[in-house]
Amino acid sequence: MAHRIFLLICALAVFSLGLSPNSLADNSHARIVRLSLVQGDVRFAPSFRDDPLTDANAGWQSAPLNLPIRQGYVVATDNGRAEVEFENGAMMFLGANTVVEFYDLSLRDGDRITRLVLRQGTSTVYVNPANGDYFSVTGGDFTVEAAGRTTFRLDNFDDGSTVTIERGHANVLRDKKSTPLDKGQSLSVHAGDSTQEVIGRASDTDDFDRWVSGRIDSVVTATNYSSQYVNSPNYSAGFGDLYTYGSWYPMGGYGYCWRPFGMSFGWSPFGYGGWYQDPFFGNTFIGSAPWGWLPYHYGGWIFSPVYGWVWAPTGFGFGGPVYYRPVTAVWVHNGSTLGIVPLHPGDKPGKTAQNLNQGIFPVQNSQGAHSTLMPGKENWSVLKKGPTEAISSNLAATAPPSRVSRTIVAGTAGSRVITLGRDSSISYDPHEHRYVSNGHSPAATTNEGRTDSSRTEVTTHANGTQPANNLANGAVVQGATSSRMPAKPGIPGTPAAPHAPASASARVGTPPRAPAVPAPAHTGGSSRAGGGFPSGGGSWGGGSRSGGSSSGASAGSAGHPASSSGGGAHPH
Repeated sequence: MAHRIFLLICALAVFSLGLSPNSLADNSHARIVRLSLVQGDVRFAPSFRDDPLTDANAGWQSAPLNLPIRQGYVVATDNGRAEVEFENGAMMFLGANTVVEFYDLSLRDGDRITRLVLRQGTSTVYVNPANGDYFSVTGGDFTVEAAGRTTFRLDNFDDGSTVTIERGHANVLRDKKSTPLDKGQSLSVHAGDSTQEVIGRASDTDDFDRWVSGRIDSVVTATNYSSQYVNSPNYSAGFGDLYTYGSWYPMGGYGYCWRPFGMSFGWSPFGYGGWYQDPFFGNTFIGSAPWGWLPYHYGGWIFSPVYGWVWAPTGFGFGGPVYYRPVTAVWVHNGSTLGIVPLHPGDKPGKTAQNLNQGIFPVQNSQGAHSTLMPGKENWSVLKKGPTEAISSNLAATAPPSRVSRTIVAGTAGSRVITLGRDSSISYDPHEHRYVSNGHSPAATTNEGRTDSSRTEVTTHANGTQPANNLANGAVVQGATSSRMPAKPGIPGTPAAPHAPASASARVGTPPRAPAVPAPAHTGGSSRAGGGFPSGGGSWGGGSRSGGSSSGASAGSAGHPASSSGGGAHPH
C-alpha cells in the first residue's frame, strides 16, 4: 500500500513538472489593464446588469487617469476622449459619447484573451499581439478579430456598424462567417438590411484618426526607448511614460532605477495620487501623474543616498507572470496612526519593511501622503492590507452616460454621421429602420446646422466630436457649430437625412440595439483562417445578446465567459 502511494506521488510530481510555468500561473492570476489617458468627461462602472446605460445599480463614478480596469468594467465618455493601454502594448482609443464593455480579460495557458464590446460610439484599436494572444472587439452587428499587428476603427451607431482597417489585417466574424479585410478596406452592415454586408474603400482620415495616429506614434516610440533600461518581454504598459517624464539611473545591485523629472532629494513618492476602494483588492492607490502606473503597482522602491527615492523595475524579466499590486507599499500602524512604507524589492510578506528606517508616510482619508514620520523607538506593526474603514475613496459618484442618437446617413458622395439633439424633430421609425422627420413644424432655414432656444442639429465627425479648434481645456467638446467631415463608408442608396424643423415637443426615439454576442476566443496563433469559423470553444451565432450581465467581482458571472484566471489574489 505504501509502495502504491509513493508511486502515485512520484507520478503527480512528474506531471506537474511537465506543465509550463504560465499554465500553473493561470490558476492564480487575473488581468488588469490601465486607463492611460483621460480628456474631458470620462466615467466608469465596475459592474452592471443587461445594459450599463439603463441599470440604476451600475454605480457610475468619475474615471481618473491610471484607473485599474478589470473584466466586467465598462468605461464611457461623454464630451471627452480616453485611451486604454493593455499589458502587451495594445491600445484602445475612445471617441466622444462612446461606451466600451471589458467583456473578457482572461488568461489561457499563458495567452492573453481580450474580448471587448463597443456598445455605442467610435473606437480605434491598435494591436500588436504576442504569439498566442487573442484580441477582438464586438460592435452592434459583428465581431472584429485582429490578425497580427493591426489598427482598425469601429463605429457602432443606431442604424448600423462600420469597421475600417487602417493598418494590417483583420477578420470580421458574423453569422458563423469570417470575412478577411486588408488595409484600406471597410465593411458596413445596416440594421435595416442586416443580411447584406457592404465592403468598400476606407474614407479619408478625420480629426479623431489623426489624434489616434499621433498617440500611437508617441507611445510606441517612447516604449521602445525605455527598453534599453529594463528587460520586460512580457509587459510594456506604462514604460513609455517613464521615458517621457523621468530619467533612469544605474543603481548597484538593482540595474537601472527611475525617478520623475523635477523632484528634489526629499520628494515623497506617494504624494501624487489618492485612494480608491477596489471591489476586489480593497485599498488601491491611483497615481495622478501621467507616469503614475508602473511605480505604484509593480516593482519596488529604493532610497538612494544620492537621488532619494527611486523606483526599481523588478519582477519583469524571464518572461514569467508579472505580479500586480494595489499599491507598492507596506501597511504599518502604531496605535491609531496608520501609514505606508515604500515597498523594497527584497521585502517579504509579514516581515519588517526594509525601508522602515527611511520614513513612514501617514495615510488619512483619501489623500496621498506628503509628510514623513521617522519610526524612532515606537513599535510599528506590519498589516497584511490597509483597513478599508480608515480609507475613503476619492472618486466621485456620477450619473450614467446618456444614450446619444447617431446614424450613418449615406448619399452619392459617401456617408456621414449625424448626432441628434434631445429635442430634435427627427425620430426613429422602427418599421422602416431609419430616422424620419416628424414634420410638425416649419421648415428649417439652414442647410448645415442650426441653433436656437429649442434644439440643436449638428453635423459632426464620425466620433461625434467637433474639430480640434473647438476643444476646451484639452477636452473634446460637442457643440452646436456645424462641421463637415470626410466621408465614412456607408450603405449606398439610403435617402439623405432631412433637415428637420425645430420642435420643442418632439423627442428622439432611440431604440437600444443589443450588441452581438462576442465570438469565442481562439489561441495558438493571432489569425483565423480566412473563410471558415473555428469549431469548439463555445457556441456563437452572431445574434443579439439578451439577458446578459456583467460583474466585475466574478469572472464567471452570467452572460460572461468563464475566465481561466480563477479570480486569484495576484492579477497581472
